[in-house]
Amino acid sequence: MSLFLIVALPFLGALLPGLMNNAGRQACAGVTFTITLAAFVGLLTNLPAILAGEVVQTGVSWLPAIGLNVNLMLDPLGFFFALLILGIGLLIITYARFYLSREDNMGEFFTYLLLFQGAMVGIVLSDNILLLLIFWELTSLSSFLLIGYWKHLPEGRQGARMALAVTGMGGLALIGGMLILGNIAGSYDLSVILQNRDIIQESPLYLPALILILLGCFTKSAQFPFHFWLPHAMAAPTPVSAYLHSATMVKAGIFLMARLWPVLSGTSEWFYIVTTAGLITMVLGAVIALFKHDLKALLAFSTVSHLGLITMLLGTGTAFGAMAAVFHILNHATFKAALFMSAGIVDHETHTRDIRRLGGLRHLMPITFGIVTLAALSMAGIPFLNGFLSKEMMLEEVYHTTLFGPTWLVPALAVLGSLFSAAYCFRLIGHTFLGPKRDDYPAKPHDPGAGMWLPPALLIVPVVVIGCAPFLVQNFVFLVADAVIGGTAELEVKYIKIWHGLVPALYMSIAAVVGGLIVVALFNPLLRLWDATPRPEAKTIFDALIASVVAVAQKAIHGIHTGAFSRYAGIAAVTITVAGYYAWVTGISGAPTRALQPAGPVEIAGWVMLVAATAGLVFLHRNRLLSLILIGIVGLMVSVGFVFFSAPDLAMTQITVEVVTIILLLLALNFLPNRTPIESSVLKRARDGVLAVGAGLATFAMAYHFLLRDAVANPISEFHLANSYKGGGGTNVVNVILVDFRGFDTFGEIIVLGIAALLIYALTESLLDGPVRARLLNRKPDQPRAGDRHPMMMVVLTRVIMPVVLLVGFYIFLRGHNEPGGGFIAGLVVSIGVVMQYMASGFSWTSARLRYPYHGIIGAGVLIAGLTGIGSWFAGKPFLTSDFTYVRIPPFEKFELATAALFDLGVFLAVVGAVMLSLESFSRLARRAHVKDSEHPMDIDPSRDEVDPADPSNPRMEGA
Repeated sequence: MSLFLIVALPFLGALLPGLMNNAGRQACAGVTFTITLAAFVGLLTNLPAILAGEVVQTGVSWLPAIGLNVNLMLDPLGFFFALLILGIGLLIITYARFYLSREDNMGEFFTYLLLFQGAMVGIVLSDNILLLLIFWELTSLSSFLLIGYWKHLPEGRQGARMALAVTGMGGLALIGGMLILGNIAGSYDLSVILQNRDIIQESPLYLPALILILLGCFTKSAQFPFHFWLPHAMAAPTPVSAYLHSATMVKAGIFLMARLWPVLSGTSEWFYIVTTAGLITMVLGAVIALFKHDLKALLAFSTVSHLGLITMLLGTGTAFGAMAAVFHILNHATFKAALFMSAGIVDHETHTRDIRRLGGLRHLMPITFGIVTLAALSMAGIPFLNGFLSKEMMLEEVYHTTLFGPTWLVPALAVLGSLFSAAYCFRLIGHTFLGPKRDDYPAKPHDPGAGMWLPPALLIVPVVVIGCAPFLVQNFVFLVADAVIGGTAELEVKYIKIWHGLVPALYMSIAAVVGGLIVVALFNPLLRLWDATPRPEAKTIFDALIASVVAVAQKAIHGIHTGAFSRYAGIAAVTITVAGYYAWVTGISGAPTRALQPAGPVEIAGWVMLVAATAGLVFLHRNRLLSLILIGIVGLMVSVGFVFFSAPDLAMTQITVEVVTIILLLLALNFLPNRTPIESSVLKRARDGVLAVGAGLATFAMAYHFLLRDAVANPISEFHLANSYKGGGGTNVVNVILVDFRGFDTFGEIIVLGIAALLIYALTESLLDGPVRARLLNRKPDQPRAGDRHPMMMVVLTRVIMPVVLLVGFYIFLRGHNEPGGGFIAGLVVSIGVVMQYMASGFSWTSARLRYPYHGIIGAGVLIAGLTGIGSWFAGKPFLTSDFTYVRIPPFEKFELATAALFDLGVFLAVVGAVMLSLESFSRLARRAHVKDSEHPMDIDPSRDEVDPADPSNPRMEGA
């Protein structure tokens, strides 16, 4: 199966559970299971190639200009993690079907689960680090939804926020580190980066990249000091805990460290940072886990501890350490997922996870007892279970590891962590299942149906089989470990066996197990000592840190964002002017390369009119209507300037924008007094005047400087001029830039324009339904108004002009690729024509003849533009790559057909829809403020002619 399909299946399938929610729980779980199974089977179809030592690669160009391509790679490491994600995912889906209650929204849950599953598969199969970062952030967002799935629980909401804050912060650091790494290697493709170990490690940017990348890995995999978020995420439903926090999400950071191991490891920086963090996390997590009374909290901190163990093994930088890490990832995923699901069974049946309220469950829940016992003993490192094998390998590795001088430090801490790990495993078994039965359980315990105990029981199979016959997996572990280290060293497969002889690792393991038994025997006095010992709480520190950051931010915001526009404008003007001045005095200014152009009387007259209008606006701005007129004059003079400088496209755009905005502002003025009140003192106005003059002089100086000099030796305009016709098929360079060279920018702009119009519409709706509505309806009816609201002359004129406007707009649209015009200008022209209908005939008459809603027109425009861009993918080209050809249809002359015309059509529709939706919104406010609008196009009511001829009041009867 194609790698694209394997990654896409969970995302495509995420649409189905929600749609099938009404079909029942079985349907939601069934379709989710089927989708995951299809991806799992598709993954297995690539197994022969993986076992043969091949690397399956595929990819398409997406945004090659920035190095973002959809490149996927399936090697043994990616196959291993994808196998865990999809394989354990199948068991989790089955378990969740029977675990969740009937009150839980199954469609919503499985939708979130599939989104997370797809993001995780995308991470492990990505061959492009920018693509990997996209999937990385998707895991944070989807896990936020899963952790906070039980929205009615405050601890669930808090755990979701904490997880998102910590992993999101790490994700930002990871983005920076990955960009630096790609910049060093000269490529953002992992397959290229992994071949440049020497270049990367010799770069002066290696250390910043390493620190930033490790921050992302440590936060995602809950390494010290970011370990605290994981236990608080346990407020999520148990299927989420079993899936995200034992087998998948928290393994994402581990995966990335393993993936980048060939190029980042082997340095002292890597060794000290990664090994130290892993060792501290391993010991700290194990100690805290021992004293937790909540089953899921105990397992959560045990997960933190084992993630630290794996991190420490990767940090040693040796091939054997990497192999031990890979093996323990496999083992940990099996026994820990089984333990989490078993804890959920206990909670589900007894209605409590508090170990202090449990005990004696082996008599009442024998199946669950057997599953937990085998999984916990494996986690404790007892022989003939898979956890024992990887723990022995870990102890063998740390025995030869020296950190910060003393040779005994790392082995001693590793034994201490293993000791507490064994202790909490023994406590989990003994305090939950052993001892006499109790008569005060919150609910009567019993083993659930097979739907809940079978998934963890299946995970126990590899726990026992691997523990007794490790040779069954040693070749696969060797294959994956070889992918981690990049095939640079020989691996000692002989260590994957039960008996290693009387080696130091054996004595260390015995000491850990015996010590664990002793600690459990002394648990009660140790617990009293633990409770009496003052210690910092990571969550408390985090909450205090967040609170202080919020307090500082609020203080800064309240000090700066006072709602006074003059303050914002002043800060911006001063900042920009000072920054520009600094750049000026520290930069190098060459001699002028251009001469001043002579100014004739026409140019001088235009300049004087522009200055006069601007100055008049400054001194007469309190009269709002007069200010609007002066603004229109300024805009028109700017348009004349564009014409003078041979920029007809800009001139046409400026003129049409001026007309539309003036109408929009006139509608807005309808709700404001005619004059602006004086609210600032003379001193403040003098200050603002000084700032304005200073910023204006600075802008003048910059413009004057650059008008006399060439900014760069080879301006980009030369490229556009040279390639406009042969690359975009058009001679109008401005239009080709908008719909071809910079089409992605234009696509984003029309989306923003549409969103702005929709926001205006939503704001208008809220105003009409809120307190403003009462004020609008209570306007005094005796206010002076124009007697002729719909003048006949204007109505007739707009009827005649409308077809002409449409024809002109159509003409401007068609000619835009080769002559001044295009979709944007045509959209504004047509909008003006429609606005004239509103002005002449009124809101009611025009709206009654509106065939298509403006919302739909905006959506259609964005959709057409987007589909036009996607169409280039089918030709194997990047998004929004245009193409053109010339055709001849008799009797017409040969003419051009360009895909850019479809994109321009999208721009046209989006502009028309956005402008008209905005104007219509203001029109509805104005209409609500006045008397009922006439439904006729003129004030003359046709019904007045329908009178009884015999009526004495009929003028026709006069003189009869």
